[in-house]
Amino acid sequence: MTRFVRWTAVAAAAALLATGCSGGSSDEAETGDRTSGPSSTAGSDGPAAPLPSSLTSQKLDWGGCKATADSPAPGDEWQCATLKAPLDWAEPDGRTIDLALIRAKAKGDDRIGSLFFNFGGPGGSGLSTMPWYATNASELGERYDLVSWDPRGVGASEGVRCRGDEEIQAAESVDITPDTPAEETAYFRDAADFGKGCEKSEGTLMAHVSTTDTARDMDLMRQVLGDPKMHYFGISYGTELGGVYAHLFPKNVGRLILDAVVDPGADAVGHAENQARGFQRALNNYLKSTGQGAEEGTRKIVDLLRRIDAKPLPAASDRELTESLALTGIIRPLYSEASWPTLTSALKAAEQGDGSELLALADDYNDRDASGRYGTGTHSHRVISCLDDKQRPTVGETRKLLPRFEKVSPVFGPMLGWDTAGWCHDWPVPGQYDSPEVSAAGAAPILLVGNTGDPATPYEGTRRMADELGKGVGVMLTWKGEGHGAYGSGSDCVDSAVNAYLLRGTVPKDGQVCS
Repeated sequence: MTRFVRWTAVAAAAALLATGCSGGSSDEAETGDRTSGPSSTAGSDGPAAPLPSSLTSQKLDWGGCKATADSPAPGDEWQCATLKAPLDWAEPDGRTIDLALIRAKAKGDDRIGSLFFNFGGPGGSGLSTMPWYATNASELGERYDLVSWDPRGVGASEGVRCRGDEEIQAAESVDITPDTPAEETAYFRDAADFGKGCEKSEGTLMAHVSTTDTARDMDLMRQVLGDPKMHYFGISYGTELGGVYAHLFPKNVGRLILDAVVDPGADAVGHAENQARGFQRALNNYLKSTGQGAEEGTRKIVDLLRRIDAKPLPAASDRELTESLALTGIIRPLYSEASWPTLTSALKAAEQGDGSELLALADDYNDRDASGRYGTGTHSHRVISCLDDKQRPTVGETRKLLPRFEKVSPVFGPMLGWDTAGWCHDWPVPGQYDSPEVSAAGAAPILLVGNTGDPATPYEGTRRMADELGKGVGVMLTWKGEGHGAYGSGSDCVDSAVNAYLLRGTVPKDGQVCS
């Protein structure tokens, strides 16, 4: 199963379009307070405790990057290295884990420092995404080392795998909007089995891959790379990670960009409802662009999904398009307005009885290649989000939520409603919080970029993040556009404002709008 209630990396849209150690410069003064405390096991949540020198004095062995199971080796300008971090940040002298980093050094002479990127998920790989995304960040790469990493529990950084490829494909037959007691039993049995598979495979690591753990890893990386301040570009889920970092280490905040902003005040149910609203809004905008009324177009898609639920459609390679895969295939192109024609073609084919195009879109989203091999991003996604999310709605509570979810979105509401109980059902590790703490009093201004048509992180979350960061910290920039994320999506206004902030420290006026 694919869960959409969390936030997918910006690379998701890119993949679809592709197929159809020194201190800062004098510019640092523009970001405000330069005082940079040492990395520690606590931020504003508790007393600081200096880390052992075995961690802070690491010398990274940067070398050529190798191909991974998920991507080919990047060009020669890219270097990779491994950093040691505590498995348990409460015991920094204890067992360590490896974090895989990638960077391209600044091309110009007027270097500012490192610019760290997190592309979302949770579970998105920085090692595979950074070389592609660098084409969007060419101006930034003149004055910054472009740096990313696979967060703990992801890819090359102690990545998790909870079930095999055959088990993943078999689970695609599970009905994610169960209509009968038998389907409901199968739905929750599959959810519990997934958690047991994670526990059997990963054991201790499952309790140490939270967003807070990764935020602490970020500050260790900052110190080891020699940066007095954290300069950071967070996208989608990466905005939550950036907010948590700012809360823990407000005095270490340099220039932080948060693009496609998550609502930090929403709990697990709130996020599911927000996203049902966001995807339905994007679908409505798509339907209007095709000349259909939103209500009429939605009704046709609901009818199509009901027919597929009753009788899956034949597709390529002797596979079938189930309702679950159809929903995934519909959501996939909504991440980018440029992909809307792909959705038109896929829906037309499905109406004519051919599920191949929607299945191909679903496979792309689910990171399934032509040989039937699946990536592990969804495994990491689930392990991280279920450690973060404390809320565990019961089956009975979820049933009561379903009418509300269906009203918000007739297409996506039922799936996201059931997901509130199914995603972390019978999970072997308890969640940590209802919603993350992101208040960051005393931090330098943080630029938040919100897209009014964003399906995965609805625009309303941008204002909520600005409010929770605190007065004078969160600065809002609005783009009246479509798709997931704003920077590099075709708005010169957005790109210019972001580049001016990162390269010159120029903070735009709060509330600026780009149309």
